[in-house]
Amino acid sequence: MRILMIGDVIGKPGRGAVKRLVPELRHDLSLDLVVANGENAAGGIGLTPDTANELLEAEVDLITSGNHIWAHKEMVTSIDNYPQVLRPLNYPDGVTGRGYAIVKNALVVNLIGRTFMGNFDCPFRSIDQLLKKLSDDRPAITIIDFHAEATSEKIALGWYLNGRVSSVTGTHTHVGTIDAKILSSGTAFITDIGMVGPVESVIGDDIDAVINRFLTQMPHRISVGKGKVFFNSVVIDIDDKTGKAMSIARIDREVD
Repeated sequence: MRILMIGDVIGKPGRGAVKRLVPELRHDLSLDLVVANGENAAGGIGLTPDTANELLEAEVDLITSGNHIWAHKEMVTSIDNYPQVLRPLNYPDGVTGRGYAIVKNALVVNLIGRTFMGNFDCPFRSIDQLLKKLSDDRPAITIIDFHAEATSEKIALGWYLNGRVSSVTGTHTHVGTIDAKILSSGTAFITDIGMVGPVESVIGDDIDAVINRFLTQMPHRISVGKGKVFFNSVVIDIDDKTGKAMSIARIDREVD
């Protein structure tokens, strides 16, 4: 199986790049599954039904998220109508939505970190519980989107799951890392995929607005940047029978 994991999609510029590139990449790379982190797809923060539909219509199979999934109230009330949209698995019991899905014979799991992120259940124990629960029924391929701030937490989870899942790919910082590799027991790993957002920006946001906030420490609205867009992703090849990753490589593009 060949899987494309796409970094955080930022607002309208990010959605436009996804619509332009994903169908082309699906064809050129013979992709079997496309997963995009959409938690910043609606105006730079959160996801709405309309923006979710836009990504799904652009041939994204599954949308993962993170700490901004509930930024728009309509997503709270409608997420159960979207089996293709995940919220982090390690929210407390009873929270609406789902933290995993089986798509095209692959288990896709969305986790969120705790370091510098908030008060969530333990991602390490949460994935342990899920793997145990699905032990008899889960497919050979298991893919993790770990939405976390601390590089150490992401790397630790990668080693913790080494050999037990097919891949652990990080999202959230919007800054792509260069450490894509196959761990010793066959798990593909990268600390952060990056983003699909404006090149001339501060992690997707308007430069002047962000600098002004740092200078003044005053709260004010920050808008999504403009101009050319970076499309950051990784393509992972996984053995269908063993679930072991065979390769992982960055796929980075620029879109006018």
